Amino acid sequence: MQQAEPRSNWSFRAAIIRGRTVERGWGSIHDAPCEFLFKGHLMELGDRVVLVTGGANGIGRTFCQRISREKPRGIVIADRDLVAAQAVAQEIGAIAMECDVASETDIQAVVERTRTEFGRIDIVVSNAGVTAKGGFETPDADWQRLWNINLMAHVYLSRATIPGMVAQGGGAFVVTASAAGLLTEIGSAAYSVTKHGAVAFAEWLSVHYRNQGIKVACLCPAGVATDFLDMEDPIHQFLHLSSVTPEYVAECVIEALHNEKFLVLPQPEVAEFFQFKTQHYDRWLQNFAHVHTRLQKRRERAATKAATVPKQAD
Repeated sequence: MQQAEPRSNWSFRAAIIRGRTVERGWGSIHDAPCEFLFKGHLMELGDRVVLVTGGANGIGRTFCQRISREKPRGIVIADRDLVAAQAVAQEIGAIAMECDVASETDIQAVVERTRTEFGRIDIVVSNAGVTAKGGFETPDADWQRLWNINLMAHVYLSRATIPGMVAQGGGAFVVTASAAGLLTEIGSAAYSVTKHGAVAFAEWLSVHYRNQGIKVACLCPAGVATDFLDMEDPIHQFLHLSSVTPEYVAECVIEALHNEKFLVLPQPEVAEFFQFKTQHYDRWLQNFAHVHTRLQKRRERAATKAATVPKQAD
């Protein structure tokens, strides 16, 4: 499995669990495999029909590239950026379709075209996602946009695909959520809330359809080295400390599908933070508040420094 190199010696684990930031060796936290505990029979991925939303860029694109090596019967890449989706499709021998996942009509059309082309859908990866900075002051329009894409897109896609997969005898449905859905996202209230919703919906799907042959997986990465990270933002710089490559994330999803595992954690420390949260909730909140204060001070220093830098004459 391809693994990312540690990017800093600032221990995120120490910040969250012990409530402070320290300078020490990070160690090879990515030497371990993804956080898979279930050891059962393997789900075969070859000769399957795979539908991936948000498959033109980032994690979605890399997953499409990776699963193509499993020799599926077909891959459909659905994305709002049709040109980028077509480029990936040409590379791996897939089919590209234009789709705005915030539109249930678009999703229904993609699902219908996929079934017309291949006769069935076996694996669905509901992957599109967006973010917006800010807290409760975030404009309503941004709250609604994140709600539609980060949560309702999963509802629309499951509504369009899961009944058919149940009827054909089974399938797999992957929800791309975030570590923010298990913990929090300090820099974005809307992202944190909608990703919590995505995790909760994935849990609901698993509870209701596990015994009907639908294997649900919930992907919850922390930082991933894609364009999604804004390296001008101190909070995203913080996430970058433990970021992994999209190739590593894709490998984690493949392993989760093979092993029929629900929770997919490319960063093992996320499981540790989540366990700490459930066992010591108030301490966890206090420690995250401490991290927030540290990051806010860093942001203020950066803003002050930028304001004092003389502007160069044209």
